[in-house]
Amino acid sequence: MNSAGDVRGLQFKRVGAENRFSGSEMVAAINNRLLQASALKQCAMTEQPIRIRTLAELRDVLNEHRRAGRRIGFVPTMGALHDGHISLVERVREDCDVSVVSIFVNPTQFAPGEDLDTYPRTEEADIARLTEVGTDIVYLPSVEEMYPSGSVTNVRVEEMSDLLDGLHRPHFFYGVATVVARLFVHVQPDVSVFGEKDYQQLQIIRRMVRDLGFAIDVVGGETVRDADGLAQSSRNTYLQAEERAKANTMSSALHRAASRISLGVPVGEALEEARARIAASGFDQLDYVSAVDPMSLKDLPKKEVSLGFEGRVLAAAWMGKTRLIDNMGFKRL
Repeated sequence: MNSAGDVRGLQFKRVGAENRFSGSEMVAAINNRLLQASALKQCAMTEQPIRIRTLAELRDVLNEHRRAGRRIGFVPTMGALHDGHISLVERVREDCDVSVVSIFVNPTQFAPGEDLDTYPRTEEADIARLTEVGTDIVYLPSVEEMYPSGSVTNVRVEEMSDLLDGLHRPHFFYGVATVVARLFVHVQPDVSVFGEKDYQQLQIIRRMVRDLGFAIDVVGGETVRDADGLAQSSRNTYLQAEERAKANTMSSALHRAASRISLGVPVGEALEEARARIAASGFDQLDYVSAVDPMSLKDLPKKEVSLGFEGRVLAAAWMGKTRLIDNMGFKRL
């Protein structure tokens, strides 16, 4: 089913009438919009982004932009967009000439029994949000497009993927690294923005880019939080009302732990208090509360950290059937 701005087989539908465009004509349509970019970035956009579903179509469009010397920014997502995702898109819009957002629910990062089948898929609502912030291109590949028949190549970022969340979801970061590497090959962006809410993921992607020599600037976007401090997540929609009312305890406990470590309280003491606060607030299972070195993601010693050291406190816990993660940075004062 085509909708406004959808591109399939180089078909492009606008204002209720369907026409056929060549690849160059499709690029020209985007070019006309980009000529007004400096003005349009100051106001809300009303024209829907172009939807592209195949690698061939994506390359046809983006190669033209590269030949014109335009800077391409990319935000990979699994959809079900919230304000945190939108802040990443806005960051790309500020820094780049062309903004690309992918929406792909990646099956390789879900284990059997996890929420692959029930993960929210809200394409039209997502497109509406992306329209509001002036996104240029939305890439919506199928599973077959991302993982062609017979595909046997995967990406593993050793060590960092086996810590923290990797201990509890050992499949997860191998699936993430593989799909992000494939998306980088498809989009070939100059810049890619990832949320700091998924801090371990951000650091793993940075390491992968360094190790594999991708010419991509990986940027971390600040975590967007609800008014009570809960980090925004697509999975927050799973929370029942009474669970949601208690879920912000994690962020407050991490904030206090990070503040105490910054002031010289021993790491072990600060983390022990944070674990107790989270457990007492109604979380059903605490997977971890850890303070780590950002470069290696390895646990810090339990003693006081040295002056000027910058680290991260991370946690994961279950509230009912919903697994929540969060983190806070600190610097020893």
